Amino acid sequence: MSQKIDKNRLSPKKLRIAAFLAVMGPGMIAGLSDDDPAGIATYSVLGANYGYQLLWVLVISTIALIIFQDLGARIGVVTRQGMIGLIRQKYGARSGTLSAGALILANIGTMTAEFAGIAAAGQLFGLSKYISVPLAAILVSYLVLRNSFARVEKIFFLISAVFIAYIIAGFMAGPDWGSALRGAVVPTMPFTQDAIFIATATFGTTLAPWGLAFIQSYAVDKRLTRDDLKLLRVDVWTGSLLTGIIGIFVVVTCAATLHKNGIQINDAADAALALEPLAGTLAKELFAFGLIGAALLAASILPLSTAYSVSDLTGRPAALDDSLKEAPLFYITFAAITGLSAILILIPGAPLIKILVFTQVLNAILLLPLLIYMYGISKDKVLMGEFVSSKKMRVIYGVIISIVAIAICCMLWFSFN
Repeated sequence: MSQKIDKNRLSPKKLRIAAFLAVMGPGMIAGLSDDDPAGIATYSVLGANYGYQLLWVLVISTIALIIFQDLGARIGVVTRQGMIGLIRQKYGARSGTLSAGALILANIGTMTAEFAGIAAAGQLFGLSKYISVPLAAILVSYLVLRNSFARVEKIFFLISAVFIAYIIAGFMAGPDWGSALRGAVVPTMPFTQDAIFIATATFGTTLAPWGLAFIQSYAVDKRLTRDDLKLLRVDVWTGSLLTGIIGIFVVVTCAATLHKNGIQINDAADAALALEPLAGTLAKELFAFGLIGAALLAASILPLSTAYSVSDLTGRPAALDDSLKEAPLFYITFAAITGLSAILILIPGAPLIKILVFTQVLNAILLLPLLIYMYGISKDKVLMGEFVSSKKMRVIYGVIISIVAIAICCMLWFSFN
């Protein structure tokens, strides 16, 4: 939560730094958690199959992430409510229930992907999934459920540090930075089913619905005030930019190695294995190590996002500083999502690919109405007061929503034709 600072003992510069550190958290954590195993897998396939050509999709996705996470954080601070609770209040119980139901289903599938990432990365180091997945589930549950908000936030920051592994791996791969720059600023798109799917998946995994729901509730849980909004925006922009930068390094790593050698992959674990003969054992281990850290961070955030949403829907908002007795539904939801997802990944012969594909489709479909709901809330003077969105920002929101809608329509068109 916001901390009181003794202004008489600090210089103006130190005061600004201390104030930022007190506010920092929602943007950094929500942004970086978007670089989860599903995201790393999507970026890996993007780079391996299309080289630098579709980097511009990730750039646009990052801009959209900055804008809508900024909006989500602002809505949370101004209204003091989570997203699902606000949807229920403004659009009715049916909209709130449907949104929460779709989010829960998508989160279970995505959470399964996080444990799949842990299992795959563990196997790269010779560890069975029947050991790595239960250990991860226990660790995540202990970290989040048995610690205070302040301590949990510090742990999230510590885990986030592992993402530097992808930046190191990117430089080790020796990418063609000129081609990467062209791919980032010159839009080109093969009008094929695979290209449309990976582009849509990039939007869906970068601008993840659960991330948008999380940042709004997390800003409320941190008890930030309207006075904190300027510094919170710095936090959000920094976290979102880092998310995009890490994604770009994943893409260029795979473009410089796998695409260059004509190697196609299905997931991030395949990318790590394929990197070894091309960029060395260290590159493989860095990629795998980053995958483990990404999975642990997202596996902590996803059930937390779900628990916030369920609590908001039922009109019983809860926080991490609440005890089990004070917020039983919140903690039971967290434990249930974590346990169910871990069990799914451990079932022999479970149709994991179908689960993950269904989840990504559901995430993409859920993203569109969620953005529309956020747009509607942003211009509601009763809810937002003086922080209501300007006409200029409404146009920007509309453009982003239109791009997402076009991508989803193209994906659905290819799916049924």
